Amino acid sequence: MFANDASKELIKKLGKEYNDYLSTSLLFVKEVTKSKNKILSDKFLKLPDTNTLRVIFIIDALHQNPHLENPLDPSQIVDSLVDKKIPYHLLIDQYYQTIFTSVGNKNKPFDMSKVNFKMDEYGLNNDRQKTMFYLRCMDACGSQIYGFMNIVNPPNTEKALDYIEKFPQFDGLKYYQYTDLHFGDFQLEIFNDKGLQSYKSHFINELFKTLLNHAVCLNKEGDKQDVQDFFISSPLKDETLWKYTELQEVLKSIFKEE
Repeated sequence: MFANDASKELIKKLGKEYNDYLSTSLLFVKEVTKSKNKILSDKFLKLPDTNTLRVIFIIDALHQNPHLENPLDPSQIVDSLVDKKIPYHLLIDQYYQTIFTSVGNKNKPFDMSKVNFKMDEYGLNNDRQKTMFYLRCMDACGSQIYGFMNIVNPPNTEKALDYIEKFPQFDGLKYYQYTDLHFGDFQLEIFNDKGLQSYKSHFINELFKTLLNHAVCLNKEGDKQDVQDFFISSPLKDETLWKYTELQEVLKSIFKEE
């Protein structure tokens, strides 16, 4: 996670015109670094102005720098980004990545069962922005059940289902009923030093893993009708999305049987 304060180097490089944006950015950074924080309040979920997003993006780049194979001098990073035209969707993605990483790491025990994200209230202006918000959130949620489904043997479906029941809602719908996943794809370096990759191929694949793990849990802990209702409601049935996953054969076998 971020450090709590901006470096003197960053303050100097940004200049006086960034003072107000820096102050707002530091409030955000201090909140995401707190345990049991309030980062899911509307105050933070609502997109800030572009300059504040840019400052947070730069602070994150400085945070990531020491973990790179070939780290740069911090002043080089600030110089390279302060006037660069960073695509707006990248600023948005980094902002919500930070929020949901903080929720997963800092707010223990994990419980978003009372959260209902109202997607029209955060300044998200199109389907791509809303879906990026959703996918980043679900990436953090999916990580909560990874160990129960992939590390222990046999999988602890009861415990995983307990966590799944603590996943949030989106506009009053269960997470698996969110199906607006059709948006323009783009390339992003998701992991440091691993190069650019398709945003949709990574995050839809991770979402589908979570959905299939959920189905396994229902099959073990629930009944067949629960599983059938789940498949009908989820985006797993959307064949146009299968090309973004490594799970095509599994999906074909499931829906062929139906």
